[in-house]
Amino acid sequence: MSTQTHTQRRIRTRTRAKDSEFNLAFQLIAYGIIIVLSLMCLLPFLLILSGSFSSNESIVRDGYHLFPTHFSLEGYKMVFKFPTQVLKAYGVTVFTTVVGTTLGLFFITMAGFVLQRKDFKYRNTFSFFIYFTTLFGGGLVPWYIMLANYFNLTDTYTVLIFPGLMTPFLIILMKNFIRSAVPDELIESAKIDGANDFRIYFSIVLKLAMPGIATVGLFLALGYWNDWFTSSLFINNPDMYQLQFYLYNTMNTITFIDQMAIGTGVTLSQDVPTESTKMAMAIIVTGPILFLYPFVQRYFVKGLTIGAVKG
Repeated sequence: MSTQTHTQRRIRTRTRAKDSEFNLAFQLIAYGIIIVLSLMCLLPFLLILSGSFSSNESIVRDGYHLFPTHFSLEGYKMVFKFPTQVLKAYGVTVFTTVVGTTLGLFFITMAGFVLQRKDFKYRNTFSFFIYFTTLFGGGLVPWYIMLANYFNLTDTYTVLIFPGLMTPFLIILMKNFIRSAVPDELIESAKIDGANDFRIYFSIVLKLAMPGIATVGLFLALGYWNDWFTSSLFINNPDMYQLQFYLYNTMNTITFIDQMAIGTGVTLSQDVPTESTKMAMAIIVTGPILFLYPFVQRYFVKGLTIGAVKG
């Protein structure tokens, strides 16, 4: 009996050793793949960052490098040649991003909470109408006529915020997340304790759905921050340009000057740093929004529903 027990122990020890070796090999392979993919994602950004601090002549002559071959700030000087306009564009973009994301989260979470409730009689009908808009739309011209002629939103901050408040995809995403994150038993127990719908929404749904809210908020913030098309259609006042559209106009002006110089036989590459200015614009645009990720990332892995329902 002791010999059989000793044999079983040796078999278990060998099995555990093999499992440990397999887990170690799997972790090494997984970490290696993650490191390679991370470097592939980081490399383009490093090239852009290096190009923004390189002289235009070195980029045209030698191409892009991980480290500037000839350090220069001419790209940033070109962008901030008129700092007042850049700061105004920054202010407009920050304002529309903060206000649009805040209002959008409120409306989208409210819509998602209502549409996932089983006691709402017409939830499937409204869900179909929302989903239908993802397949078919009225088109750009009717949309422009509605906002410009009927709502009279031209040259207003409202037109920069209003179109992106209710995105059908984000409403469906929030509805499904609330359905999976908030147990029905928890809502029923809150109703038994006398909580009304608004109390349940503010005290329970918003807290348990924080990972989904962070995800939707990130999508909304990126959409508002990167928006330039709305300004190109509805904004005629240069002081109300969003940052993306202002830099887009600046880049078009630089390109036009460079092309006109080439057409007339005059080379202006020494005076107009087109390539380094493009890289500087990319850093100026993407830099601030990168600071949003550390504040949002912690909500993706935080299990808020653990222990919410017992028994």
